[in-house]
Amino acid sequence: MRAALLRYRIMAYIVGTGLVILACVGVPLQYAGHNDSVVAIVGPIHGFAYIIYLAVGYDMARRVRWSFRQLLPVVLAGFIPGLAFVIERLTTPKIEADIRAFEAAEQAAGPEGPRPATTG
Repeated sequence: MRAALLRYRIMAYIVGTGLVILACVGVPLQYAGHNDSVVAIVGPIHGFAYIIYLAVGYDMARRVRWSFRQLLPVVLAGFIPGLAFVIERLTTPKIEADIRAFEAAEQAAGPEGPRPATTG
């Protein structure tokens, strides 16, 4: 689970950085400076990275058993410049708490796994 969280955090920063570059540098250069080189280079990279970010985010959410409603801010973070950084900062502590709870439950169950309930 920790590896899934690390993959998500890395992709959040890549996607967030790409979107900020597009919105703050590429689009102004394209429309005010009539130079679309930044958009032509960074745009496809951001689009490809966003698809990977979605897959990584889904994998992370599946592992910690998040609902779609909990995953929605992660999905939307790739559309609004700067939001990927904020969402990553808000979700990481929650996911780390979920991981700690899972590990504690796993450790309490012992090496043979959870024990069946006994009747009687």
